[in-house]
Amino acid sequence: MTELSASEHALLGAPHQYLTPLTRPTLEEAQAWCRDLTRSHYENFHVATIFVPVRARQHFENIYAYCRVADDLGDEVENPAIATRLLDAWGSMLDECYDAPERSTHPVFVALHETIEACDLPRQLFHDLLAAFHMDQVKTEYETWDELLHYSHYSANPVGRLVLLVCGHREESTALLSDKICTALQLANFWQDVVEDKERGRRYLPEESMEHFHIDEGQIAGRVFTPEFGAMIQDLVVRTRVMLAEGGEITRYVDRDLAVTLNLFRKGGDAILDGIVAQDYDVLRGRPVVTKVKKVSLLAGSLIEKLRSRISW
Repeated sequence: MTELSASEHALLGAPHQYLTPLTRPTLEEAQAWCRDLTRSHYENFHVATIFVPVRARQHFENIYAYCRVADDLGDEVENPAIATRLLDAWGSMLDECYDAPERSTHPVFVALHETIEACDLPRQLFHDLLAAFHMDQVKTEYETWDELLHYSHYSANPVGRLVLLVCGHREESTALLSDKICTALQLANFWQDVVEDKERGRRYLPEESMEHFHIDEGQIAGRVFTPEFGAMIQDLVVRTRVMLAEGGEITRYVDRDLAVTLNLFRKGGDAILDGIVAQDYDVLRGRPVVTKVKKVSLLAGSLIEKLRSRISW
């Protein structure tokens, strides 16, 4: 039986499915744990992995498992103090995965260590994600567009950079294009989830935009839609769509399989924005969604794109 490290003891209090097992799993067991978590929590991510090379699929699942657990430690634990302690423990376990991997017992880190070694992944990107979850414990409102970009630098961009590294792309110019897509996807989710975020005590609509369009804070809680509110959301949607389009240039610089995957995520972001437009920018009356028909259309288009790229070889 492997003795738990101090950081793993500190994970006590986390959702029960994430508790550290008493014995260290084998690599195969750890990989299966990450695979099962991916498939049970995020259908869109799981489907998207179909379009990446088979050799990289497990690496994506390992990274997703790390992100999923970290996100839930920060979001599913109601007490911010406990959530902060759990995130600190997760960060310590990450450092242990780099510095003394033989001591790692949690399946995420047993599996992730192989990915880190195989793909030469810097620990800072993983710590940046934790920094975003730490921000969520203390910051619930954002004043400016630039503040949102700063938050996305930690909450979204590291994921895109990790994907690029796993696929062998290490150029900073390519990573900067990935940042645009990831940040835009984060922003699109913010505009989509205005009401839901408000109910959780958070507001990602920038204060400067609300002031510019003369929007009162109470309109969000009261779901009071006005032409001015619609104009504000329209402005945010337009700026976000420009960022998505700029980031879409990345497909010119990556391999074809990855280009299909990145294009799928970009189109998914556009679909979210299209849903907002279809509601005449009234995100207060209900969460704009991407319909199942639209999702199937996007996936079918990506599959055809992938098959065409194979044939062209």
